[in-house]
Amino acid sequence: MAVTLRGARAGRAGVDPSPARRRLRPALVLCGAGLALVLTVLAGVWIGAFPLPPGAVVLTLLDRALGPLTGVEIAGGLDPTGAAVLLELRLPRVLLGVLVGAGLAVSGAAYQGVFRNALADPYLLGAAAGAGLGATLVIAYAPSQSLGPVGVVPLAAFVGALLGVGAALALGTAAGGSQSATLLLAGIAVASFLAAGQTLIQQQNTEDLREVYGWLLGQLGRAQWSDVGLVLPYLGTAVVVLLLCGRALDVLAVGDDEARSLGVHPGRLRLLVIVAASLATAAAVAVSGLIGFVGLVVPHVARRLIGSSYHLVLPASLLLGGGFLVLADLVARTVLAPAELPIGVVTAFIGAPFFAGLLWMGARRR
Repeated sequence: MAVTLRGARAGRAGVDPSPARRRLRPALVLCGAGLALVLTVLAGVWIGAFPLPPGAVVLTLLDRALGPLTGVEIAGGLDPTGAAVLLELRLPRVLLGVLVGAGLAVSGAAYQGVFRNALADPYLLGAAAGAGLGATLVIAYAPSQSLGPVGVVPLAAFVGALLGVGAALALGTAAGGSQSATLLLAGIAVASFLAAGQTLIQQQNTEDLREVYGWLLGQLGRAQWSDVGLVLPYLGTAVVVLLLCGRALDVLAVGDDEARSLGVHPGRLRLLVIVAASLATAAAVAVSGLIGFVGLVVPHVARRLIGSSYHLVLPASLLLGGGFLVLADLVARTVLAPAELPIGVVTAFIGAPFFAGLLWMGARRR
């Protein structure tokens, strides 16, 4: 009897904390992802061809952030040359990497939720093809590559991505409403058409091929504060909308009929999420070029860490995506220093085997 009572107490002791641990795990994962993002940002500004002392970097950032508010100068920071490298070159590049990675990752998670397809990515509905066509047109034909403080190529890529997604949505809606399969087919058709137009322009302007391919492979090396300012309002608005749609995506996952019975309109939700995710993708692509696999790899990692509920997967993808792209950019600019790899090459080396692994695991489950 004593053994039985001890076993029962041990069983209860082992069972009772489980719900608490399950409730605590998402908070721990999100905190860990946030801490990892902070550490990757610090590593991104410390490490490079011109190494910066970590302590002096922190003191310089504190001085620039708190000095105007307190009127107190914080000593021990970087010399003028180091401060210029930090504030004008490295910090905008790292922050832009955070924004682009976060935008692509949260867009990928949203696309996977709305299409109920684990292999969906942010470039699904013609955003990449539209951005590529817009950038190619400007590189080949624009008399100037800047419009005031803002580059013309990012603006053209942004407009092209929005037009590509808009054309896909218009075609899909005209053909069959907001059903996932119809929208996917419309996206494929529009993307093929835009890619054909881009190829035609490239063949007629072969002297610009190097610059076009440099943009298509993804780059953060030319990042400026104006790029951060360009992407932030669009990306911020889209991310807020997507995070607010997280619980509705969980409802949509059980099926359209069940979602309607719970008060969710599947068509409107699908359209809202697609528009917001496409806006985030267009903003990211405009300032970075085409960086693949971020929106595919990061949401899968987030689901493994935090579970399948989209109201948790979306913020986890946001944090992990920012850190992932900063690390990828760090590899791109240091592995062959002083030369620099296109960041899209680094993410492809990581993402392609990951994608193959997903296909292999899917085939084993059948």
